[in-house]
Amino acid sequence: MSHDAKNSKFENFIYHILEKKSRKFLIIFLVISSLVGSVMMIPNETVLVKMLPSKSANTFNIYIDTLIGSSIEETKEVSQCVVSILKKEEAVTDMELYLGEGSPLDYAGLVKGSALKHGEQFAEIVVNLTDKHEREEKSYNIVHRLRPIIQDGCESTDKPVTIRMIEMPSGPPMLASIVVEVFGDSSRRLDEISKQVATVLDTTNGLVDIDIMANNVHNEYKLKLNTDKITKSGLSVAQINKILYLAFEGMGIAVKSTKKSNSQIPIFVKLSKDSISLDEDTLQNLELKLSALKLMNKEGLMIPLAEVISIHRGESDPMIYHKDLKTMINITAETDMVSQVYPLLDARKTMLELFSQDYEVTEQLGFSTYMFDLKLKDKQTGESFLVRFDGEMKVTLDTFRDLGTAFIAALLLIFIVFVIYYKSFAISGIILGGSFLSIIGVIVGHWVADMFTVETFFLTATSLIGFISLMGISSRNSLLMVDFTQGLIKQGMEKRKAIAHASATRAKPIMLTAIAIILGSALLTSDPVFGGLGVALISGTVAAVIISLIFIPILLDNTESI
Repeated sequence: MSHDAKNSKFENFIYHILEKKSRKFLIIFLVISSLVGSVMMIPNETVLVKMLPSKSANTFNIYIDTLIGSSIEETKEVSQCVVSILKKEEAVTDMELYLGEGSPLDYAGLVKGSALKHGEQFAEIVVNLTDKHEREEKSYNIVHRLRPIIQDGCESTDKPVTIRMIEMPSGPPMLASIVVEVFGDSSRRLDEISKQVATVLDTTNGLVDIDIMANNVHNEYKLKLNTDKITKSGLSVAQINKILYLAFEGMGIAVKSTKKSNSQIPIFVKLSKDSISLDEDTLQNLELKLSALKLMNKEGLMIPLAEVISIHRGESDPMIYHKDLKTMINITAETDMVSQVYPLLDARKTMLELFSQDYEVTEQLGFSTYMFDLKLKDKQTGESFLVRFDGEMKVTLDTFRDLGTAFIAALLLIFIVFVIYYKSFAISGIILGGSFLSIIGVIVGHWVADMFTVETFFLTATSLIGFISLMGISSRNSLLMVDFTQGLIKQGMEKRKAIAHASATRAKPIMLTAIAIILGSALLTSDPVFGGLGVALISGTVAAVIISLIFIPILLDNTESI
């Protein structure tokens, strides 16, 4: 079939549609139905939304937090349990264990506070994997598979232990995927609310690694030196401090020089594990140990420490966190192979029901980055608290808000340029409306891509960037149609004939442009971060071609401005 014959066939097809109102109404109905149906795929969760998809990396970190007051030996025992499990993994090449401190700062650690970790209850493990191009299993799948094994095998129930698996972020690093900030004036009530929030997050599907970023209040013994008795006994405060450190911690007593080191090496003396620890955490056992520790005074007499030291038992002082000059507690949670949007909405709904029993709950009105905030007012005392959702959700809202603003700005600029050029609001609106309809292809394309991928294919921020980019491409297609149609009408051709002829004539350059975009975008589809951009450009371009060649002619036929 010759090129002219093909054009004539397509021209007749468009002309037959324009001839009858029923056919035009059918096309308009199908397009509107497709638009409504595709947009409804998002709230119906047929197409899932996420800021950025997971990225396969060559490393991940494991954060270990034992109970405050735990010894370095207890933290090491938990760490060795984790290491023993990781050693069985073929994809793991090596590990680095940091006891009592955080690992050297990396991309994620800058925000997650690795540099601030100093204490015997902290440990971090850096896990290095084989190159992502040399293994079939992706890093986030490895983390997903190992998380329950490590947590079930190494988290103790007697002494609470928190083990978190931290992946390298594919976008801007955040404290956690979901961060709930609880603000208020009463530390005790803040602690109660934060525990309720943590319980809700822990029972929400898709959320893991729940952690309350607050010190656990624990019992502690404070040793108070009686200076009068110390003086009368012929002892010194320095003597007592040294023997206490030796009895419970250990201390350096001398140094050693060596040719291999530029500085002196301290010689550290420490009692055996049986001697340094108490059989039970009781005041009586501590008094017995102090009685067993004796120091020789200036007269050669042995003085038990219990005679010059008094013991006071009490609770530890919790650390108080502030943000914007307000007392607050952070509760963090990570998502497990899901978008953070849907678990957060489920958790928020549960929190509304839970807090409504004891508080007057006020929800944030209007669209903003804090639209999920919950304001609580105690029904009995009148105390006010704020539950604010931060983390990746806030970044998602900020990003989609900024992209939405950019999209509206692009629409307005394109519309103004078209109005100036055509001196017609109707034609400008048709071109702009046709460009917007490419969103049908963008959403449907993600739905189709999700059917052919193992992991969930999310509609991401890069997908919206692709949609904004399509505005110019789609507008160009419609622009070619309108200009050519106007030229034919000026030459005396009948309006519908001119529209059909313009559609058939401009179909080839429009198709060639679309093919070039599709082939160029196909290279992006396999990328974990920019895959959404590639799919949006491909599927949106297909939709834009169909809209330009079939739907735009119908709209042009119904306007008098052409």
